[in-house]
Amino acid sequence: MFQNILSFISHLDSNLVALTVSYGILIYPLVFLIIFAETGLVFAPFLPGDSLLFAAGAISASGMLNIFVLYFLLLLAAILGDSVNYSIGKYFGQKIISNQWVNYKYIEKTKNFYSKYGNKTIVISRFMPIVRTFAPFVAGIAKMDYKKFLSYNILGSFLWVTIFLSLGFFFGNIPFVKQHFSIVVFGIVFISIIPAIVEFIRYKFSNKN
Repeated sequence: MFQNILSFISHLDSNLVALTVSYGILIYPLVFLIIFAETGLVFAPFLPGDSLLFAAGAISASGMLNIFVLYFLLLLAAILGDSVNYSIGKYFGQKIISNQWVNYKYIEKTKNFYSKYGNKTIVISRFMPIVRTFAPFVAGIAKMDYKKFLSYNILGSFLWVTIFLSLGFFFGNIPFVKQHFSIVVFGIVFISIIPAIVEFIRYKFSNKN
């Protein structure tokens, strides 16, 4: 039962049209909570992010949802999510790591990004699944100045939500995209993890030298 629920939530992007038809405006709090959890809870990196924004934008273009309400809610969810995740890292991060409640490989991977990109990691990681869930958590552990963190958080959230929601709104209802929506969503996910793959390869080669 629990696995079925997790599977449904993790594939929410592909089920969003049917859910919107069935539940209407109740989709607003649902997508808010999913984006908030994906960015705000270090235990939930498996939730859809990029693809959910794209799907929500496409549905808005069809008139089923209000794009302005959706944009405001998702932007707020992204900003609040990162801020909560930062606080979790700041106050409970060491305990969470010491008790192995999260995969330490993800923590190490995120730390490597910080060593290369510094505070800009908060913005860059927005476009990288998994890493974006752990970046604010690691920033909290490192006790990054919150005002500085918040400025990068707002910038990253604005770019992330604006780009993917706009892509869905303007291109999600093209006949080819609608007919091959699952493939397009998979492509979005794949493209979004390319930077992570490239960095992983670079990291492996740099360790060999």
